[in-house]
Amino acid sequence: MKIPTGCVFTHIIRGSGKKITYENAGVDCGFVGALNSGFCNWRIDFTYADTSNRTYRTSRGRTHTECKIDPMRNNAPQKLPHYGKACAHLSVNGVRRVSQCHHITK
Repeated sequence: MKIPTGCVFTHIIRGSGKKITYENAGVDCGFVGALNSGFCNWRIDFTYADTSNRTYRTSRGRTHTECKIDPMRNNAPQKLPHYGKACAHLSVNGVRRVSQCHHITK
């Protein structure tokens, strides 16, 4: 686990086929996890890869210098050109801490 105990990194995608109508990623902390000092200098990126695992699109989030216990980012609705996978990545101080991916299939 690369985020504090008591926290989970979530990645939500809604849509059908290659059409994404809603995408969100963030950290949820509860109990002991809510007592940590938060994530400082954080960024959430979204990446999209084809079925050969070649990344063809990256939506890089802005780096937030403030410390936050529950970093979150929404991404714009979009139509993907390929089936494959969509991933969300949390980076802290320029280092990727955790990722979560969904397979996009017919």
